[in-house]
Amino acid sequence: MAERSTAAVDVADNNGDQPLTAQADQATTDGAKTAKKVGTHKDIQRAESESPARDAQPPELHSGHKLARRYRLEECVTRLEGFSSWRAVDEKLRRAVGVHLLPADHPRARPVLAAARSAALLGDPRFVQVLDAVEENDLVYVVHEWLPDATELTPVLASGPLEPHDAYQLVSQVSQAMAAAHREGLAHLRLNPGSVLRTETGQYRIRGLAVMAALRGITSEHPQRTDTEAIGALLYAALTQRWPYETNAHGLSGLPKGVGLIAPDQVRAGVHRGLSELAMRALVNDGATASRQEQPCTTPEELAKAVAAMPRIRPPEPAYPTPVAYSRPHTASRNGGPVQPVPVPPPAPLEGRTGRALKWTVSALLIAALGLGSWQLADTLLKDGETDTPRSQSSGDDLPKKTPQPIRIADAKEYAPDGSPQAGDVHSTYNGDKSSPWHSRSFKDGPKLQIKPGIGIVYDLGSSQKLSTASVDMRYGGDHTTLSFYATDSLSPSVPPSSMKALSTTKTSGKAVHVSFKDAPETRYILLWITAVPYSGYDSTTFSNAGYKQAINEVKFTG
Repeated sequence: MAERSTAAVDVADNNGDQPLTAQADQATTDGAKTAKKVGTHKDIQRAESESPARDAQPPELHSGHKLARRYRLEECVTRLEGFSSWRAVDEKLRRAVGVHLLPADHPRARPVLAAARSAALLGDPRFVQVLDAVEENDLVYVVHEWLPDATELTPVLASGPLEPHDAYQLVSQVSQAMAAAHREGLAHLRLNPGSVLRTETGQYRIRGLAVMAALRGITSEHPQRTDTEAIGALLYAALTQRWPYETNAHGLSGLPKGVGLIAPDQVRAGVHRGLSELAMRALVNDGATASRQEQPCTTPEELAKAVAAMPRIRPPEPAYPTPVAYSRPHTASRNGGPVQPVPVPPPAPLEGRTGRALKWTVSALLIAALGLGSWQLADTLLKDGETDTPRSQSSGDDLPKKTPQPIRIADAKEYAPDGSPQAGDVHSTYNGDKSSPWHSRSFKDGPKLQIKPGIGIVYDLGSSQKLSTASVDMRYGGDHTTLSFYATDSLSPSVPPSSMKALSTTKTSGKAVHVSFKDAPETRYILLWITAVPYSGYDSTTFSNAGYKQAINEVKFTG
């Protein structure tokens, strides 16, 4: 789990301003409760603030201690409620990792092990990965990634609210990731600015899925609603630099007491209206009221769809510096004083006998050209008058050929007939922003996909179109990618590609494909279907693991 090496790991974040070590010292010794059930995201703050510390102390370990003769503990970053969290080194793979430690007889040891093993099976690169979960020598420890190039959202928000495009990317990526986790039966329950990391490329990763709540003994009667409200709180904080409750938390000031939960665009001027309404729809169960009475988003899936339905928010245009006006250097006069450069006058018009001769020559050539053109035009008209063939019966080859025109893509949706979608946002394949491509999962076998018939995206062209060409700009080259295009009947077809109208199939080892369609029928919906992908290593831009995979930067159609 990752942030810069001076920061603590996932469980070390805090709702208030007091260090966790101080909290642990002040906590009572009633013993750790079992699970603390919460109803809403707001209840989690209350439950954690009332949580007693366990009377058993964390294991007495020290820097330099090794686990499994492999993980060397370096720095303890948290001691709380009977467990500790460490920055460590995996000496076998020579990389930094994070480790959570607690006694095997701790009442939360079994839930923590179960949560860690379930999270490890998800394997989604949008989450900080669990690498190991072990019970050994009266200890239970969970090993996870440590990302030195990622930063917690907490210090990011401390420097100011996010730009609309960054806030849009935050809610889009986090809601999609949590929707994928809930489809596998996994909840987070402690989503906050301390559990979301932003990388240097602008991607967001979530740490502590299931494990963070298990370590703190938190469960929820409505886990999907709890996580949805938490994403709404993150978006609210990103837009306003305020925590959407009356209490201060995560280094942010809360709302004024007694005003209730007001919309972000009423807290701060210049907030994007659509994102403000989206935050209120996610927080509606916590007392928010949507300004236009839209339906509340009660699951991450519903929130992700609401984000996808918004008009795209493009990144701000890069600011180019104003070029400095160039001035000639001063030269020194004979007496040592500076002399200003003398501007060069524009060239004078031609003068004298040579100039007049050149003018008469040019005029004569122009008159001759006009006369020749008039004679050819008259000759053509006379020939047309002598022929008996009407102009309307002339050969089609004489007509100018139509230049293909770009077709605007109105919408897109992933096509996953096996019910297993991929990891990216399909709308990023036609938004003009190549910094966040749509990408597939990483597969163990290839290039031909083995566990799936294929991966695909259906594009809505807005109306029936006569297709001329299609171009696909991909991220990975190699042996090899196979793409096919099919005409289909809807944005969510219920039939396999074999029942659709095949338009074209291409196999390439490169990163770009351009195909021309011959005799293609008019269609509104077209399926891009990929059945083979090349091998590529770990990609920090898409956070995809090494394996057989493909990512799409841009798709274009012409008609």
